[in-house]
Amino acid sequence: MKKDRFSLLFFKKSKLLKSGEASIGMRISANGTRVDVTINKSIEPHLWNQAKERAKGTSKKALDLNEYIDDAEIRMFKLFQEMQQDGYTVTARELYNRYFNIGPHKKVERMIIATFKEHNQECRALMGRDYELGTIKKYETVTRLLERFILKKYEVEDLPLTSLDRDFVHGFEMYLKIDRNQQQNTVARYMKAVKKITNRALTNEWITRNPFAGIKVRTVQTNPTFLSLEELHLIYKHKFVGILDVVRDMFVMSAFTGLAFIDISNLRKEHVVEDNDGNTWIRKPRQKTEIVQNIPLLDIPKAILKKYADNPKAIERGTLLPVPCNQVMNRYLKEIGNLCGIEKVLTTHVARHTYATVCLSQGVRIENVSKMLGHTSIKMTQHYARVLDSSILEDMQGIRSAMAGEPTRKRRTSKKKQ
Repeated sequence: MKKDRFSLLFFKKSKLLKSGEASIGMRISANGTRVDVTINKSIEPHLWNQAKERAKGTSKKALDLNEYIDDAEIRMFKLFQEMQQDGYTVTARELYNRYFNIGPHKKVERMIIATFKEHNQECRALMGRDYELGTIKKYETVTRLLERFILKKYEVEDLPLTSLDRDFVHGFEMYLKIDRNQQQNTVARYMKAVKKITNRALTNEWITRNPFAGIKVRTVQTNPTFLSLEELHLIYKHKFVGILDVVRDMFVMSAFTGLAFIDISNLRKEHVVEDNDGNTWIRKPRQKTEIVQNIPLLDIPKAILKKYADNPKAIERGTLLPVPCNQVMNRYLKEIGNLCGIEKVLTTHVARHTYATVCLSQGVRIENVSKMLGHTSIKMTQHYARVLDSSILEDMQGIRSAMAGEPTRKRRTSKKKQ
């Protein structure tokens, strides 16, 4: 019985691309037949080692190419074995057709955009239980961006899921940064969404290689915008009418409680309780972490709750406050900032930053601030900690006196209880 023969060769093509790189070809040989094909990968000519049929070096492009070659060899040999076991005559053309999913043996292959849309539909079905609307909208935005990226770079509406390799991931990241002009943390948020669905594909064995292997999704530390107490009171005391009045009140409510926008929107009667000493508290699980927030209710938020006690919109929703949608809030907050002469860009989340920063600057212990904000770790609360000018000057008084040759004053400390 004649034994089937099969070999695979990768080689650098002599004609260079406009970029100066050389395309890499793949030669399939089987039982005297041969097919040459370009694999849509390229490398700088001096970085190709023909003896090893691999790219040289540890650059991202070299590692990606070598990973593709490793995967191609495994897949091609597996197809060769399957044809032998099924009793087919092995030819280079048939191996080529099966590898690239062409012809009568073509399998229904999962596509990138279709897989993302399927995931998004499942999220929509679980909205309110496992997923919040904001999270779903994030995945839908990523899907739209992927559609535009694929159409721009590959000139097709969708690609097989197996095309989701390191080169694709890197290309999408560059598209977000260069074409869409997105900031690093926004890019990181979108890339993490892609990574989550990639992990799902790996778990279901829709793909065999992790395209994020060796790729770190990086975020950068940012300085949250917050208001001083003077700026906050300026907004609170300003006279507004109509929608501006409502938006201002919702912002101030968040700034005096630390509740995030979604938690202000879902604040209900059962979340406001009174203890045995007559103190009023907001006790509500935070939507994002499900950790119960224990927040003492101050006079200003009490007055806001009283103001909207009979509001028809709030009553219809079953909530305590008629909170507009986030986009409306942010749009009118910019106008409010301008009318009050505040140059900082106001958003709904600035209110939460303000609450955390003011509490910390007024000496509230970070453990208590963390509890009121519903954080899972004090490390998250430390992100809000800011050293204000007043505390810096106070700490520097001793050094100023010492430099002037004056006796150093001892800082006042509270007496310990006996």
